[in-house]
Amino acid sequence: MTEQPAVNDLPSPLPLADIHLPDAPGLWPLAWGWWVCLFIGLCLLIGGLWMCIRYIRQIKQQQSARKEALRRLPGFNQPDALNAINLLLRQTAMSYYPRQQVASLTGAQWLAFLDTHLTPSEQGFAALSEQWSYGIFSKQPLEPQDFQRCYQQAERWLRNARLPAPQSQQSTQQSTVAEKRHV
Repeated sequence: MTEQPAVNDLPSPLPLADIHLPDAPGLWPLAWGWWVCLFIGLCLLIGGLWMCIRYIRQIKQQQSARKEALRRLPGFNQPDALNAINLLLRQTAMSYYPRQQVASLTGAQWLAFLDTHLTPSEQGFAALSEQWSYGIFSKQPLEPQDFQRCYQQAERWLRNARLPAPQSQQSTQQSTVAEKRHV
């Protein structure tokens, strides 16, 4: 067998320096891919917040038109104020629907429009159409009990009508421009 050299018999080691490992990579500065991810995430967060704020403002606007009408309604509690109540209902409806759709409605069509936004159990404008017509177009005020029924029906509509989001001025103008182009 071959004989193993003794430790002392080995030539002297080379004069090499110890290996120095580099420091472990740190988290900062971030690589460009992380910057892109942060930018996209920030854009999504800002966009989401903007849409939430816009939605909340739209809901508040919708509620404010209805609240304003309900706030003004008690001021029209005299039998000769049915015309003012009808105007209040029309103004409220125009806050939610295009002017062309609401402004052209009169008489039975107007009352049917109001009824369509209430549940079947709450509808009653068509049943009171004679009282509404008399109260609006006659110089004589309604009888107190007839006026009270009309007033309650108007209040019911303002409180419970299923209405869409209010029409913005811009969307109304866009629909008008589109209608003009169509013709």
